[in-house]
Amino acid sequence: MGLKAKLLEETKTMLILFVYLSLLLGAFTMYRRLILAEYGIDYFQYGYSLIEALVLAKVIVLGRVMRLGERYQDRPLWVPTLYKTIWFSLLILIFSIIEHVVSGWLHDKGARGGIAEILSQGFWELLARTLVKVVALVPLLGAWELGRVLGKGKLFELFFVSRNALTETSEEPAGLASE
Repeated sequence: MGLKAKLLEETKTMLILFVYLSLLLGAFTMYRRLILAEYGIDYFQYGYSLIEALVLAKVIVLGRVMRLGERYQDRPLWVPTLYKTIWFSLLILIFSIIEHVVSGWLHDKGARGGIAEILSQGFWELLARTLVKVVALVPLLGAWELGRVLGKGKLFELFFVSRNALTETSEEPAGLASE
């Protein structure tokens, strides 16, 4: 596969990830907004959810290019799925820390200022954000593993191509054709 084809494939993957993560993070943002509205607190962070989805999509594509978590491919699907979830979660955590450290430097607060910004969110906030991201990775990576086992493009066909179109293009063994 040429460089241009690889770049196009990674761009499509990133776009799909962005849509998935935008919907997921947007739903949690809406949930938070509705909960806080019960207490008369305004909350409107949808733009942050979109930016976070874009950054996470890029980090996940980077992890995929690095072949992160490519182990236990011969085991039942839950094993490589959870293994990849752990590795991708660690990658996301590392990039999150780096992002805040760089942000601290850019705002003349230094690396400590960036780390302090992370910690200022509070334990429960950090735990909730981490939990949402980890839980979001499980079905995503599970679908990737299922797609790997089924073969390139098969999972997409199962979800987005009409069953009639699939049966018309598949060849039936001799003697089994319906009359």
